[in-house]
Amino acid sequence: MSIQEIRKKTVWKDLNKLSMKGKIIENFLNIPWLIISWILAYKGYYFLAFLFSVIYFLTTLRQVHNGIHNSLGLNKKNTRLSLLINSIFMSVSASAIKFNHLRHHKYNLSEEDYEGITATMKWYQAILYGPVFMFNIHLNTIKKGNSIYRKQLFLETIFIIIFVFIAIYFKIHFLIYHIIVMMFFEGLMAFFAVWAVHHDTEENPEFPRTQRGAGWKSFISADMFFHLEHHLFPSIPTHNLKEVSKRLDDVFPDLDKKNVF
Repeated sequence: MSIQEIRKKTVWKDLNKLSMKGKIIENFLNIPWLIISWILAYKGYYFLAFLFSVIYFLTTLRQVHNGIHNSLGLNKKNTRLSLLINSIFMSVSASAIKFNHLRHHKYNLSEEDYEGITATMKWYQAILYGPVFMFNIHLNTIKKGNSIYRKQLFLETIFIIIFVFIAIYFKIHFLIYHIIVMMFFEGLMAFFAVWAVHHDTEENPEFPRTQRGAGWKSFISADMFFHLEHHLFPSIPTHNLKEVSKRLDDVFPDLDKKNVF
């Protein structure tokens, strides 16, 4: 069954647009978790802060992902601003992620798809490769990206350096904690953002893994594991992926859907 056939027979275009509620969720979902994690870290409760930092990272990754696909319900200027702000607080260039992610959709698991490189690795190899993966995400953007991507990467990197300098120079411990934790999570991206949703799909790379079942799966993944649906309908915001997954099940109940977990 081809992607074109699935897209033709599934009603999905109405899900490209976000309601006002959807816009608020997609653009502000991460903020409460950031505030709570900072307050706890400020008070020295680093273990509790870490739990909220996990959720902050996942929800911010979700926001960046939607920004990459222009699915935040914002205009181009504000989407760009969102990516810049998230670059600073995630300590990584969102433009570098964007460049490689769009190529991932175009060259899915082929030699030109650097983002998908860990899909064929063992799970532990993907984890160990993580820091190199994130470095090469930036390097690949510099080598293969156009002048716009390189300028955006440079600008985001400058702001990240300023943010890190302020935190260290003024000894703002809760910000130093935040930066260290974000870098730790970035090192795991190759595992949970690539390997987890693409491993053992090389024969049919256009059909990555997805999630079904208990609601807690959606919560802990911030709905980011509806990856089959995302590849089939990349313009649909994360907020609406659960709905399109239901429609997909109704129209194609026998479609082979490999679960993330």
